[in-house]
Amino acid sequence: MATHEFNMHFLLHSTALVEDELRHRLAKIGILPRQARTLDALARMEPASQVRLAQEFGVAPSSMSTMTARLIEAGFITRETDPKEARAHVLRLTDRGRGLLADIHAAWRDIDGLIEDRLGAENAAQLADLTRALRDRLGGHVPGTAVPDTLSKLETDT
Repeated sequence: MATHEFNMHFLLHSTALVEDELRHRLAKIGILPRQARTLDALARMEPASQVRLAQEFGVAPSSMSTMTARLIEAGFITRETDPKEARAHVLRLTDRGRGLLADIHAAWRDIDGLIEDRLGAENAAQLADLTRALRDRLGGHVPGTAVPDTLSKLETDT
């Protein structure tokens, strides 16, 4: 039986290996990679609703609800009544959560360094450019830096 290689498997496998390395580094500060991304995004967006965070990450509100509940329980974020709408809530980083940002960014720099060590500076830069272009062309963006059209409509409807 012939086997066929699919290029996307290389990307998926590499991503899993890189995420394992990141998970190991972030374990030292007691968080997971997706929690780190959520805290980083909230730092740019705060105050932000749970719905807005879910929209920015392209996940179901129920998934973001689970994430934010864990971050609240850990003391990294708070949920407060929205001063503009008494029936709504907004999320904010706590001092403890804000204090993790430098460690999160250091872990991300470590991973960038690992990739550069393995591939060389030029190839690592090219990989970053290509994966950024792929993300952008697939409709992705850095959470908290761009407002999708559906989010604009959602916020004006509420």
